[in-house]
Amino acid sequence: MNIILLGPPGAGKGTQAQRLQADVGMIQLSTGDMLRAAVASGSALGKQAKGLMENGQLVPDELMVGLIKDRIAQPDCAKGFILDGFPRTEAQAKALDKMLAEAARKLDQVIEMEVDEKALTERVVGRFTCAKCGTGYHDTFKRPKVDGVCDVCGSKEFTRRKDDNAETMKTRMVAYRAQTEPLLPYYRARGILKTVDGMAAMDEVYRQIRAVLAGA
Repeated sequence: MNIILLGPPGAGKGTQAQRLQADVGMIQLSTGDMLRAAVASGSALGKQAKGLMENGQLVPDELMVGLIKDRIAQPDCAKGFILDGFPRTEAQAKALDKMLAEAARKLDQVIEMEVDEKALTERVVGRFTCAKCGTGYHDTFKRPKVDGVCDVCGSKEFTRRKDDNAETMKTRMVAYRAQTEPLLPYYRARGILKTVDGMAAMDEVYRQIRAVLAGA
């Protein structure tokens, strides 16, 4: 099964994709990870992407779709893939559809993780992680059992992403509404869009996503 997870930054798309990958065997395709892997591999597409990124230029849609085409042709994608972070615009969605048709593949479901902007900002701004093992925490919702000590590895060093702040979230949400929300009617018209409550507890969001996939 091939799906897209849609939702603004901080909605939890990556977390849910990782759980699906572990439980179902579908492969999470993060555009950032694919770009880094392509650059590291030294492939023709990777060299092209590297040159663009080093010059501060955006990677064009056709190059990104080419990377996805190469990636889904690999054996580990036989059980399906989860696109996280792409497409972001209707033009990208149409380019993706064209490529999948040429590769004799198709999208089975597009799942929107619906969120409340104010609550999402609170969720994102409070995030921090253990610098040693990467375990995630939150100022309000998930503090370490012992203040200042990681529950998993005992480290006392924590980090916060520089862009996890209210101003950056506001900018991200404006961009999401302008560019990505138009994808919703595009996929709704094709009958493959479903919506889940992205503000529910992580386990409940995952249950809803599995229910959508079971009914596909």
